[in-house]
Amino acid sequence: MTAPFLTVFLRRSFRGLTVVLCALIVLLLHGCGDRQAQETAAAAKTADTTGPPIGCQGCHPMELNRAHSLACPECHKGNDQTNERDLAHADLIPRPAHPDHLQQSCGKCHPAEVAATTASAHFTLQKEVNRVRTVFGAQAPLGSLTEIPLHESIISPLDLADDLLRRRCLRCHVYSSGDGYPETVRGTGCAACHLTFANGKMTSHNFVKSPPDSQCLHCHYGNFVGSDYYGRFEHDFNLEYRTPYRTDGRETRPYGVEFHQLAPDIHQQKGMACIDCHSGTELMGKHGGGAKKEKPVTCLSCHGWRKGLPLPLSNLQAEAGRLVLFTRLSGKKLIVPQPVHPAHKQYEKKVHCTVCHSQWTFNDQSTHLLRTDNPEHPAWSRLLVQGSREVEEQLDYPAPQGPSLRDKITGTPSPSLWLKGYELRRWENPLIGVGPDGMLHIFRPILDLHLSMLDANKKVLFDNLGVEPAHRRYLPYTPHTVGKAGAFYNERLRPNLPPETKQ
Repeated sequence: MTAPFLTVFLRRSFRGLTVVLCALIVLLLHGCGDRQAQETAAAAKTADTTGPPIGCQGCHPMELNRAHSLACPECHKGNDQTNERDLAHADLIPRPAHPDHLQQSCGKCHPAEVAATTASAHFTLQKEVNRVRTVFGAQAPLGSLTEIPLHESIISPLDLADDLLRRRCLRCHVYSSGDGYPETVRGTGCAACHLTFANGKMTSHNFVKSPPDSQCLHCHYGNFVGSDYYGRFEHDFNLEYRTPYRTDGRETRPYGVEFHQLAPDIHQQKGMACIDCHSGTELMGKHGGGAKKEKPVTCLSCHGWRKGLPLPLSNLQAEAGRLVLFTRLSGKKLIVPQPVHPAHKQYEKKVHCTVCHSQWTFNDQSTHLLRTDNPEHPAWSRLLVQGSREVEEQLDYPAPQGPSLRDKITGTPSPSLWLKGYELRRWENPLIGVGPDGMLHIFRPILDLHLSMLDANKKVLFDNLGVEPAHRRYLPYTPHTVGKAGAFYNERLRPNLPPETKQ
């Protein structure tokens, strides 16, 4: 009897002990959980009081591309060893690619590119600046837009033209981050092309080697070459042209002024981007300065190519005696057609290709620009759209202290506004004339400018200063609206060719 009783007793004791041990384990685990939760809460509380993690990425999370995966202070300076805003931003350079800083930032790794770019036409705008200054009396050319003189008082027509250039015209250059519209904001310096912007802000800190067309259009918008490649012709400023009316909340003026959608260039329709013809060699001035310049690429460089000739662009190949282009952004393969119509052989040395092949052109007749220290706002109520956010805001909401307009190179504000209007804006009838090379070209009235000035007392200081003689108002250009010539190409040629070449 004793042995079975002992066995039962031990079994029951073991079960009881097991229950007790399990209960203790549960209590211990529960206690650990409470302690862990308390520690987590304490850590969170500490984090709340100490701010974001140390380093720039704590406040500015972004991904860098592999080639530029550098510590932020390498370009931006500042201090990345603190999360105190003032300490972190001490000596900060917000825009290291700006021309004032790019030698020390971009130039450390890309010295040759920076040296060439700073001498390029895109950087200096030398041609555009000197064209305007020359027709208003300048005797000597300038080397860069930064050399345009500042004038405390306006004495001569050239002074007025200089003020116009610095404060109204020159918004599209690498010293400026652009106008205040959704698709005209961009980076400065190298970042103007190589950092992507959209809807008024930077979309990525990944540097792009081959900029898409959207980057080009941040500057080449309005009635200028680039915008026409996409078939866009800017509306007039007058109130009647404020269409289309939208109810979906989308921006109607992403580039400052609404535009008519006309036929895009055939090259754009086929999938070619700006950089397929305009290479980095051209845009960044790699052969500028004292180096030997490459021969400019023209329509006939590709469409007049013959077997045995050198390839005019690096994205071209010869296959079975034909020229083939590979688009730089998508790699799309396009066969380059060669001219077969007999008119090409007859006129190729007498007529520029676009005279027959441009579908439409820019033809803004008589651009009037008024500098005023005291604008009559009711008189401009029908021209509140000006293609300049800075001007429009002051027409909509006049400042009590009077108008002001920033210098687009230094950013310094000066009193007075520059207001703008057109007599006529058309696209359907190309202007054709003989260019400096003796060939027929498409012309545009790019220098058909009329400048006026009123002081604060509304006294007329300059009245309708135009370019004389009138033929200097028109310059040849290359419309990017190429398409088939059509059956009536002769209607463009015959009235303009000398009699001996019309046969």
